[in-house]
Amino acid sequence: MENKLKNKISLKVIQSPELGQQLETQLTSNQQNSLKKQGYRLVGNHSAVKICEWTRNMIRGKGGCYKFIFYGIRSHQCLQMTTSMFCASRCKFCWRGQKAPVASEWYGPIDSPEHIINHSIDEHIKLLQGFKGMGFEKHNKKAISEMKNVRHVALSLTGEPITYPLINEILKAFHKRKISTFLVTNSQYPEQIKKIDKVTQLYLSIDAPNKKLMKKIDRPLFSDFWERMLECLDLLKTRDYRTCIRLTMIKNENMCDVGGYVELIKKGNPDFVELKSYVWVGASQGHYKVENMPQMEDMKEFMKNLLEKLPEYEYMREHIPSRAILLMKKSLKKKCWINFPKFTEMVEKGKKFKAEDYCSEIIQPNE
Repeated sequence: MENKLKNKISLKVIQSPELGQQLETQLTSNQQNSLKKQGYRLVGNHSAVKICEWTRNMIRGKGGCYKFIFYGIRSHQCLQMTTSMFCASRCKFCWRGQKAPVASEWYGPIDSPEHIINHSIDEHIKLLQGFKGMGFEKHNKKAISEMKNVRHVALSLTGEPITYPLINEILKAFHKRKISTFLVTNSQYPEQIKKIDKVTQLYLSIDAPNKKLMKKIDRPLFSDFWERMLECLDLLKTRDYRTCIRLTMIKNENMCDVGGYVELIKKGNPDFVELKSYVWVGASQGHYKVENMPQMEDMKEFMKNLLEKLPEYEYMREHIPSRAILLMKKSLKKKCWINFPKFTEMVEKGKKFKAEDYCSEIIQPNE
């Protein structure tokens, strides 16, 4: 089993290209052109940046995303990016479709963490320049002045960011700049999770309650996909930092087998559980219908069924525009906000700490 689960990611080349220099990349020229037309900005040989719609909304004074409501992440200071364009799953609900390659192993050159961070922030700021001079200063002058000061990074844009061979090093580099880190993984790379020393919050995506349904929905490349996910869950419960399981809810597809979800959640023992509605957009429209998008009433009903079998968790809050619901451990005493200054301080001092040490009852901005 150990050999079967072994992650084959290897360091072929460590290369920090000059800005604009292109070596062997993870993308074909057609894929690159397609992504650029859709608002992506490519960084080096395997990374990308795109402005989140909620970043735009926050700058326009129209409110932040669910991560702002749930955890205190200020959307106008959040960098949405990935450190790897390829993914080992072909999820039917993914709106990105085949914009990026599908693969199970790392390939191509490896850019340095500093190169990726520097140029990702540069591209992020360039994409935001259009907001200046558009009149938004009158309504949200503070956000306009702060938007260039990146304080959070969401490693989740596309592909599978955790496959970047230097994932722990880039997380440390972000923390050194006092930038909080939110890493999302599709639960197929347990060996990469083992590499991570500290991350502000780690998400595992669990898209189905059982093996049969996971194979149907995620269409994974690995034959041992279920075992890989179970190992990721085993690792999740041993982490000292904040952890979260994200459930993407698809009506008439995976909103079933509550007992299966309960077993997986108990196995991973996360601090938080997010229920998030599938959204009928992009490539996913070829697999589902608009009716597969659950309403908040559907989400709440499913949540109630989960909580009946998860007495150690409780409802915390919801974000209706995103159709998202947050559950959290009762032991955290409703402290869902992140104390960003405390997290930075503990990381800088090399202290050992647990998730509850940087949880807060009030918003603690990362300034």
